[in-house]
Amino acid sequence: MPPRTYREPVALTETERAILAFEAEWTRHAGAKEEAIRRELGMGPARYYQLLGRLIDTAEALEHDPLLVKRLRRVRDERVARRDALHA
Repeated sequence: MPPRTYREPVALTETERAILAFEAEWTRHAGAKEEAIRRELGMGPARYYQLLGRLIDTAEALEHDPLLVKRLRRVRDERVARRDALHA
């Protein structure tokens, strides 16, 4: 029997974990999402979405919260497909 291999812990930054947590529960925040991003994370919406877009393509994010990341990828892919279909 081969020896067991142990994986290193997922290495997400505090900001990356906060972004994923916020995205998982943003509907529970009062007010508009953009206002909640500024208030809760201290960054502008453009920066938030830029970081989120990069983050959901990482193996670390997928391992941290697979259901959320798969859902966000699916939503993004559907949006891109609709946009491409409109411009085809």
